[in-house]
Amino acid sequence: VFAIVVFACITGEGYVNNIESLDTHCMFNKNENACHYGIGIGVLAFLACVAFFMLDAYFPQISNAKERKYIVMTDLIFSGVWTFLWFVGFCFLTNQWTLTNDNLVLTGDAARAVISFTFFSIFSWGLLTLFALKRYRQGVDDFSQNYTDPASDHTTPYPPYPSTTDSYQHPPFTPNPEPVGEGGYQPPVY
Repeated sequence: VFAIVVFACITGEGYVNNIESLDTHCMFNKNENACHYGIGIGVLAFLACVAFFMLDAYFPQISNAKERKYIVMTDLIFSGVWTFLWFVGFCFLTNQWTLTNDNLVLTGDAARAVISFTFFSIFSWGLLTLFALKRYRQGVDDFSQNYTDPASDHTTPYPPYPSTTDSYQHPPFTPNPEPVGEGGYQPPVY
């Protein structure tokens, strides 16, 4: 939600013009890069949130452990990077707003809203990073503690496959088996 407010405020009220000119300029010290940065991280953060929300909805249905690991790692890395980018955006937009002349009084509320919501986004993405780290650690712990190799697990409820040293086993369902080599064909008894 914070990302929507940031890019909506900049696109809606972030570009202003002077009375003498028809050219629009960014409200942050007429620095176009400041507006582009705010719009860029806002739109990409919103799209990433939608994508990760969809992945979270389908996450329990994903049975492949590697795919789950890659999803959690991607979430962790993206959230960490985006926390840093929101911090950079907050510092950059605040700096540009302090350098802005006072003649842009009409856009002051929008600029303060953008700066405030970039500040709030730092903490919200920081929390998302912590949740992703918790999920990653939980997955690593579950795999390392709960996984046992079936070949070396001696607590299974089923007995192990019997190992016989005889190379010959008696055929089933014959009361008195004939020795091998004697006699001919014996029809089965029903």
